[in-house]
Amino acid sequence: MTTATRPASGALVTGAGRGLGRQIAALLIERGHTVLVTDLDEAAAKATAEELGPNAIPRALDVRDADAVDAARDALLSHADRLDVWVNNAGVLISGPAWTQAPDTRRLMLEVNALGTINGTVSAIEAMRARTGGHIVNIVSLAGITAVPGEAVYAASKHAAIGFSLSTLADLRLAGVENVDISCICPDGIWTPMLYDKLEDPAAALSFSGKLLQPEEVVAAVGTVLDRPRPVKTVPGWRGVQARLADAIPRLGLGAAPLVVAQGRRTQRRLLARALRERDMT
Repeated sequence: MTTATRPASGALVTGAGRGLGRQIAALLIERGHTVLVTDLDEAAAKATAEELGPNAIPRALDVRDADAVDAARDALLSHADRLDVWVNNAGVLISGPAWTQAPDTRRLMLEVNALGTINGTVSAIEAMRARTGGHIVNIVSLAGITAVPGEAVYAASKHAAIGFSLSTLADLRLAGVENVDISCICPDGIWTPMLYDKLEDPAAALSFSGKLLQPEEVVAAVGTVLDRPRPVKTVPGWRGVQARLADAIPRLGLGAAPLVVAQGRRTQRRLLARALRERDMT
């Protein structure tokens, strides 16, 4: 008679019911982890876990609820010996100038994007410090580095996420904790469900102003930092240089904003025209 062996390595991904989060969960399974696939949408989490196979475990999770985040962590640790990787991927983007948005809309973005990242990071640190260490990967955005016209509150939430991540990494090192890493992935606009309905939204133009990324490119960046931790990795790198320059010289960044927004609007119109052609052909 054989005894079932518990998986040694566990990972957790938030916002993993679809899009980028789903692909990150698939990457972690390929790397040998048992993955807790979490999403606010329980049905999406279950569907993704079914597709990913027996090493994926679904769970509904609202990242704004710290107790629920801790409970998800503990649920994973009931299936695996340790927590090796935690990816804070859940996010909300609602575009428009801040003064046009309802207070509840502003609060939602701040709580999911910033507080959700804080809750997940703290919960992961507690488990990782108690065992053999681990790696926290926070999916942020180039919006966490520079000004983003049309997405001010979203940018504020992402600035908070990256500021928290880097400050917490510094606190870990000052506390003598060397075996817990935090890496921030800061991608340009990604062609995922978050942007699918933004083609006719002028306020979202900046998300379309560069090379619109495919999720696979961001997943590859996650794999890169897992192999070689980096506090911040921008995707693509050249856009990170642009964002940092605009942040270092605000007058330059603000002066260039109309040109960058115009480029984004051209991309939106091109993608919308292509989508309409493809719809007419079906």
